[in-house]
Amino acid sequence: MSATAAALRIARRTAWRSRGRSALIMVMIGLPVLVITAVLTLTETMTVTSTEGLAAELGAADARLVQVPEGTVLHQQPGGANWSTGGDTAATTPRRGAAEVAALLGPGARVIPFSTGVLRIGAERIDATETDLRDPLTRGTLTLSEGRFPSAGEVAATPASGLRPGDLLRPDGAAPLKVVGVAEHPHRPSLRMVVGPDLPLAPLDDMWSPLGYGAGWLADTARPVSWADVPTLNAAGMFVTSRTMLTSPPTAPTRGSAAEVQYTVGIGAMVIMVGLEVVLLAGPAFAVGLRRRRRELAEIAAQGGSAAHLRTIVLADGLILGGAATVVAAALGIAAGTLSAPVLARWGGWLGPPDIPWPPIACVAALGLFAGLAAAVAPAVQAARQNTATVLAGRAPAAADRPGWPLAGATLVLAGLGATVVARRQTAPVWVLGCAVPVLFGLVMMTPWLVGRTGGPAARLRLPLRVAVRDAVRNRTRTASAVAAVMAVTATVVAVGIGTHSEYIDRRDAYTSARPTGMLAIWAGPIGDPAWNRLRAETVLRLPGVPLASGYQARDAQGRRYALRYTTRWNGTRTRRTAAIGDQALLRLLQGRHDPQAAAALASGRAVVFDAAAVRDGRLTLRASSTSGPPRTLEVPAVTATPADAHQGGALLPRALVEQAGFSTAERQLYAMHRPPAGSALWRDLARVTSRVTVASEEGYRNVPDPGLWGWLVGASILVVGGTLAATRLAAADMRPERAAMAAIGAPPGTLRMVVAGQALYISVLGALVGLAAGTVTGVALSRPMTTHGAADPATIAIPWPFVIAAVAGPPILATVAALITRTRPPLTRRLL
Repeated sequence: MSATAAALRIARRTAWRSRGRSALIMVMIGLPVLVITAVLTLTETMTVTSTEGLAAELGAADARLVQVPEGTVLHQQPGGANWSTGGDTAATTPRRGAAEVAALLGPGARVIPFSTGVLRIGAERIDATETDLRDPLTRGTLTLSEGRFPSAGEVAATPASGLRPGDLLRPDGAAPLKVVGVAEHPHRPSLRMVVGPDLPLAPLDDMWSPLGYGAGWLADTARPVSWADVPTLNAAGMFVTSRTMLTSPPTAPTRGSAAEVQYTVGIGAMVIMVGLEVVLLAGPAFAVGLRRRRRELAEIAAQGGSAAHLRTIVLADGLILGGAATVVAAALGIAAGTLSAPVLARWGGWLGPPDIPWPPIACVAALGLFAGLAAAVAPAVQAARQNTATVLAGRAPAAADRPGWPLAGATLVLAGLGATVVARRQTAPVWVLGCAVPVLFGLVMMTPWLVGRTGGPAARLRLPLRVAVRDAVRNRTRTASAVAAVMAVTATVVAVGIGTHSEYIDRRDAYTSARPTGMLAIWAGPIGDPAWNRLRAETVLRLPGVPLASGYQARDAQGRRYALRYTTRWNGTRTRRTAAIGDQALLRLLQGRHDPQAAAALASGRAVVFDAAAVRDGRLTLRASSTSGPPRTLEVPAVTATPADAHQGGALLPRALVEQAGFSTAERQLYAMHRPPAGSALWRDLARVTSRVTVASEEGYRNVPDPGLWGWLVGASILVVGGTLAATRLAAADMRPERAAMAAIGAPPGTLRMVVAGQALYISVLGALVGLAAGTVTGVALSRPMTTHGAADPATIAIPWPFVIAAVAGPPILATVAALITRTRPPLTRRLL
């Protein structure tokens, strides 16, 4: 039998004999593999490629065409998903009928309607598709699961809509529709939609999108519709998606060199940091095995085993446990990703056929196997260097320091910090993450030196903690690995927490509006005075007792509408605002109170501006622009004032000032401090008067901090506590003589537990403090590229104190408590007489 085969057999038997330790090591190695594999499988399964979604997109048709709105010029790009429109009121696109669309596709073409939009049922809106599911061209778009396909005056509903055969839908202003079937979308279980051949779709307004809402057709053509036909169809006002375009797309442009480099650096930094943390966390558990097998290895050496044989035996532990952990974790990750995809898809998203990305998973598995071997390297080197006579005599081996490591580590740390200073000036945060890698490696190399420096202050501690700290310092090789593991995890969590929270605060501070929170705004488009009077009367009727303030539109002598805008800086970014035109009533709403100075300025014909940076020398520069008239530049007298909300900007112009500039004014806006109740039908009621009405309610900044940060903290706590307890268990095994002596002189069990808990507290606190320093530096540097939007934009640095305190103090407390409640038996030590 070869030495390698013998080492593998010994490792297998040892792993089975120490099942608790083996399980801990497998969890440490396998947990990252399981999570990454599950995410990869889940993402791949929930990603529907153009080929997989072909039937749902086109059914049995050769192409789908979507009519663009009038006045739109379409420029479709390769891939069928990139599009741009340019409004041109002079050039309108006529609405085409089915015969005209068929003629565009050539002889032998047949088309059927396939329009997507919404049905309005009271205050509710539901997605709807107008097509005949009985036609063979629609085969595959939906799968019938109950009832039958609808005919005239009937609909089929998806399961997520909650409708069943026999239910009635009552669209606004249309005849009731009877539900006759339930049909499932092949890839969207959460889709709420009804389908029928003659649906009263609501006006699309601004909802049109070639990949979303729009009137269109499915087409059966005599020849394939290729990219060569796209420009002609675009010119005719058609967005086209064809079977040929989806199955044979043009060659995609290659990724730019800068983006490729950033992508590679980001992936590399992530792999290195994950591998480093796994190695550091699993290292103490391998050291426990080495300490327990020290005598066994010494006996092998005494019988002729070489240092290489001892290294092979210990490395075989890493190969066996790392391989087993990787295989089990990869299998569980694939199963978890595959099984969770249908569940998540019912909450939202797409669902394709089960798909396993084997190349990335193989890379992740290789990383897990390498981490297992790397975690066993340090114990393997220690096993090869141990003194056989010392071990067989029962004496503890002397710890050997490496005097060059602290200096090399300090050099790496300084180099990484210097690179971080440069990287924070870059636009991509990936460079900061890349620079954090040498800092972490340098701190890992310095950790034994840091552990050694903490021995002196331990003299002031109470006996249990003093014994624990001095034992940790004396066995700094064992302690350093656990401290470095805690440091790496804490640094990563703190850095991500500071960067993410800074980005949230920056987005919150960057939010701005020209109206205070709680204001309701009603705007009318280009309508005449009679229509406006009816709209105003309807608004008063629908909002009884709500005070309304008027806003005005500016028009030139030819009746063309003009918008008066100015540009300012808000939170470091250039922001363009439209100035409102109104009177004292609107000013009180915008300020939330009566401001005598601002009111006097407005009455005297000056603009009241809430953006102080926009006013220079008492003047506000405005640009008057129109879709059909020449632009103008105006300079008006202005004063600054305080708005109702901190996020609020904007300006209010008196009517007299606008009219002095050569414009006329007409009331076309209404404002009120009023929050419509949930499900309000105000917009629908006003749209009955005119479709050219907009209703907007200012709700303020509604986003909340990312809750995923606390998920990071939970995962980090599990890793820190697990690694700390593994090292503590090793320390407890090494401290048997000390604990036996303490028990012999009458130390109670609580004191013995305090000694063990002191090890856990020392390891976790020292690692957390060093990790806090490293993570803070990286997090602050990370905040700049994540929160700046140009050279003149200052960085936003915000530290989430509750999160940071929990990340630094939480794991040590948990680890100490876990060590305290662990049963500690008085050790039985053989003494020489």
